Amino acid sequence: MNIAVTLTDSTTKFMINNLYPLYLHDLSEIWGNHPNQYGVFEDNETQTLNEQNKVFDIWWEKPGILYPYLIKEDGIPAGFALVATPPHTPPGCEFYLNEFFILRPFRGLGIAERAAKEVFSLHIGKWELQTNPTATNRRAQHFWRKTLKEYTGNNFQEECKKSFDDELKMIFNFCNG
Repeated sequence: MNIAVTLTDSTTKFMINNLYPLYLHDLSEIWGNHPNQYGVFEDNETQTLNEQNKVFDIWWEKPGILYPYLIKEDGIPAGFALVATPPHTPPGCEFYLNEFFILRPFRGLGIAERAAKEVFSLHIGKWELQTNPTATNRRAQHFWRKTLKEYTGNNFQEECKKSFDDELKMIFNFCNG
């Protein structure tokens, strides 16, 4: 396996933009979301993926605060990781894994674990990540428990509670510093 995690910029952001609708489609299975009347996975009246991408551009407008990483396997885009720092984090953490996604053909091969650990190692400090706590999301829950156990030597906290966005989430915290 030849896994690369690279920070994207305005010239390479299109690759994450291409993957983002697939990520939202995958999440719809877990959260029960439906596309809007225009076929876009958004709650609002976004009509095109181009419009959706413009809202998403904040990730490339705040370098040093927001970190949009592309994950490639043998040179092919396999997923992405979006890391936020204050003021875009929940209280008490320095780094927040806002989004993490691996395309289906690359799952179950160890790519996600290696990429997640590499992303964590790029930022040293107090981390938080969240995921859906329901039975529809057992695969992701298992993935994060296993990955964090290996990465931290089982030195992480997990709790199910309302997050900063007032939704019930499974919240993982750890410090890698």
